[in-house]
Amino acid sequence: MSIAEKMGKLLAQRRRGFSLPQGLYLDPEVHEFDRRAIFERHWLQAGLLAQIPRSGDYLTFEIGGTSVIVLRNEDGGIGAFFNTCRHRGARICREKTGRMGRRLVCPYHHWSYDLQGHLAQAPRMHPGFERAGIRLAPVRVETVAGLIFVCLAEHAPDFAPFRAALEPMLEPHELIHAKVAHTVTLIERADWKLVMENARECYHCRAGHPELMRSFSDFTASDVSGRTEEWIAAFEGRCEARSLKTGSVIGPWYELERFPLNEGALSYTMDGRPAVAKRLGRLGDGDVGVMWWAVQPNGFNHVTGDYGFFFQALPTGPMETTVTGTWIVHEDAVEGVDYDLAALTQVWAATNDQDRALSENNQRGVESLAYMPGPYSQTSEQLVLRFADWYCGAAERYLQWLANP
Repeated sequence: MSIAEKMGKLLAQRRRGFSLPQGLYLDPEVHEFDRRAIFERHWLQAGLLAQIPRSGDYLTFEIGGTSVIVLRNEDGGIGAFFNTCRHRGARICREKTGRMGRRLVCPYHHWSYDLQGHLAQAPRMHPGFERAGIRLAPVRVETVAGLIFVCLAEHAPDFAPFRAALEPMLEPHELIHAKVAHTVTLIERADWKLVMENARECYHCRAGHPELMRSFSDFTASDVSGRTEEWIAAFEGRCEARSLKTGSVIGPWYELERFPLNEGALSYTMDGRPAVAKRLGRLGDGDVGVMWWAVQPNGFNHVTGDYGFFFQALPTGPMETTVTGTWIVHEDAVEGVDYDLAALTQVWAATNDQDRALSENNQRGVESLAYMPGPYSQTSEQLVLRFADWYCGAAERYLQWLANP
């Protein structure tokens, strides 16, 4: 049976409003299908503009076994290329971030490319060799409110509606003046869809995340006590006084919202007080709740008045997912002066470790002979429902494309 036939059968078995058929979480062939159908065809958040401020600065981003270079070119624009030399395929940039200056130089045979991706030099090639027309393969790249997104597909989903929704809500946080304070990488022994289902709901949070719940007010559910109309109106009034847009947007592959934290909390910290003395953006005292956005298939982000936390999950093998957590602060914030790294990272580090244990336990249970798809909560798992619907729709569209490329 071909993978297209297998996926067609599994998707046909899926009961909407229920968790996915067992094979979609376990089959190694589904992992390969997901890499091609999902991660190579949709927008993925690759980094911050602030990470590459100067011409020749670059960052790399890996999707499956494919690496992408994102760089700042001579005119200040952003370009992206597959990190694969056109000579014999070696990776050109081997670090996560760095600086190449005016040329991208392959470390293998020293073929070099200008910042537009054109081959500039190919030493010791034979007479008559023509370098004209040889260039690095381009990758689609978009920027919005200080963020960088890439898509490996030739025909990417429309980015313009996402930009129009996110930019006015996120721009006041001025992520163009942020820097990465800390990054942590976790290997989770669970299918990426189970990792993301766990990340898309807080049904488990009260029992599973005591540190997070000191400040987090669950905006994903409709039955949270204390979230009265008057309380929400007071929060929105505080935001409007700072010229901050509120409300929520649900798009075809994204969702975003500004929501309040628990009463008296200003940040995701153990005591609810800011972790960083220097605020992010034009936010006054920082009492602005949380600016949250999630992008299908694999990430969510929280930015408070003092710092941001980015979560990203990438499948790295059958039933294995690499989770990256990134903390950002104001570019002028100094560790040990303006913030204590342990205090900054404590809540989300604990949450990440707890979620790893939950996802891995979920994976072990799904492997059981007794597993059958169970009903998602219509009250507390609305974002999981949207994720599952999106995944199945994207998979079906890819199958249609395979049948009629």
